[in-house]
Parts: sequence; C-alpha cells; structure tokens
Amino acid sequence: MVYVDGFVLAVPKANLDAYKALATGAGEAWMEHGALTYVECIGEDVPEGKVTSFPMAVKAEPDEVIVFSWITYPSRAARDETMKKVMADPRMQFDKDNMPFDGMRMIFGGFETVISMSAE
Repeated sequence: MVYVDGFVLAVPKANLDAYKALATGAGEAWMEHGALTYVECIGEDVPEGKVTSFPMAVKAEPDEVIVFSWITYPSRAARDETMKKVMADPRMQFDKDNMPFDGMRMIFGGFETVISMSAE
C-alpha cells in the first residue's frame, strides 16, 4: 500500500495565487523526485467546529481558506528518499519572510495506508 504525507494549512485569500504558484513548483519537484501523486485542495465546505475542526486546528482567520493536501509514495522508504531529494532541490529554497501562508500553523504528518478503495 502507498505511503501518504498529509498537510492542512490556512492561506489568506489575498495570497491564493502566490500559494498556487508555490505549490505548483513544489509539486513538480516532488513528482520529479519520486512521488506518485501530489494533490492540493482549497476548502469550500469546511465548517468551524465546536470542539475541533480544520479551521480551529490551523487557527484560521476570517480572511483565510483551508488547504488540504497530500502526496503519495510507493512506500515509507521511498518517501524518505524522495523527501531528502526534495529538500535539497533549489526550487524548495523559499524566502521564509515572503511565504504566502504562516508555516507555523501548518499541520503535517506521514501515514501508512491501511485501506484503499478506488473507482478507477
């Protein structure tokens, strides 16, 4: 089964174009270095919860949208090797003072697939 890196973050609506440009370049790097898929989604039905929710988890402000993303790999070992290559890729050397989102509020983690179904 594939290995998955998942991400949730908040992006100011005014920075969406800049975020999409950054994510496109990042996705190209991930795909060139071994990822199977790279997906970025902008939330459109992401309700605020009473106990927990995506907006609460990333401390989203009223002018921000939630981004939910994932990258898949053939295995954890492949992910670890891909990650080394991606982090060394010059395209991934971002100006941390001009990021289109607050990276301190991003949630991320690696996940082993236990069930996978597809219509494809």
